[in-house]
Amino acid sequence: MGGTKPGRGYGRTFDPARTALLVIDPVNDFLSEDGAAWELAQSTVTKHDVIGHLRHLIEGARTQGIPVMYGPMAYTSSDYADAELHRRTGINRIMFEREMFLAGSWGADFHPDLRPREDEIVLRPHKGSDVFETDLPEHLDARGTTQLVIAGMTANLCVESTGRHAAEYGYDVTFVRDAIGAESLPAYEASIRINFPLIGNAVLDTEDVLSAIGPDRLPKTSDDVYASDQMKVGSIEEVSEDEEERPGYLLVRRGIFNRDTYIPLDAIVKVAEGKAFVNLPKLVIGKMPWDEPPSVETRKRKIGPQDDRVEYLYGSVNPSQVDT
Repeated sequence: MGGTKPGRGYGRTFDPARTALLVIDPVNDFLSEDGAAWELAQSTVTKHDVIGHLRHLIEGARTQGIPVMYGPMAYTSSDYADAELHRRTGINRIMFEREMFLAGSWGADFHPDLRPREDEIVLRPHKGSDVFETDLPEHLDARGTTQLVIAGMTANLCVESTGRHAAEYGYDVTFVRDAIGAESLPAYEASIRINFPLIGNAVLDTEDVLSAIGPDRLPKTSDDVYASDQMKVGSIEEVSEDEEERPGYLLVRRGIFNRDTYIPLDAIVKVAEGKAFVNLPKLVIGKMPWDEPPSVETRKRKIGPQDDRVEYLYGSVNPSQVDT
């Protein structure tokens, strides 16, 4: 029953042997003042110093041995005259009318501060908003990648589509908040505060990504707990590791939720310097049944029934079958 993709391997830190950094569309049309999309992108790019953070993130990944992959766009006459991409979606129409990312042009070239090294991977161009539709999966599989860190342009389009697709295929996806831009501040905020916290596994700043590289580790008492929307939840007063008779948890004392909160240890998706991150937005954490330590019994209930013991997948109905 079902079609769930198996998890590829999750971790509270970034293992360089299993992690890749994907930088989407770090090109002149988005990031340079004379670029065809600069008028749209400049508000978020300048507000969050996206170029500076991308440069720092890329250099940090290189230093730690994490491969950097680049996912740019490039369009030719076959895309428009033959495939009629400009008639497919709103964003394709915008790119067509503003003459963005034309193959071989200065606009489609990499920003001078963000050029790939000769030994780094430049993917085939994505023609829509999903870099996963390029040769990205093949490169990830070839390297045994399980954790994908995503940065670049733009938040609510290519970054979101690619991250969503990767997460659906079992990758541990992290979005880098201050190394991502968008075509408007509302689009950026909606992505960072609403969409990314639910479709990915973590939303971190550049410094937190870099400090989370290394061997797996547990949070410590006095570390601060942050939600996936970047909001602080509280400080850890107790760390209980997994035991045979009880799953592990973190205890955050009564605070904004007006109750002690026992966060399951496997809900902590990343541990950076002085911080632990939960893969839920702050307001959602307050609605979780975490007012007492987790138990083996409650975990079994949450895991659900075994596949071979379910007669009807939807309570009283099974999926319709197509005759072939």
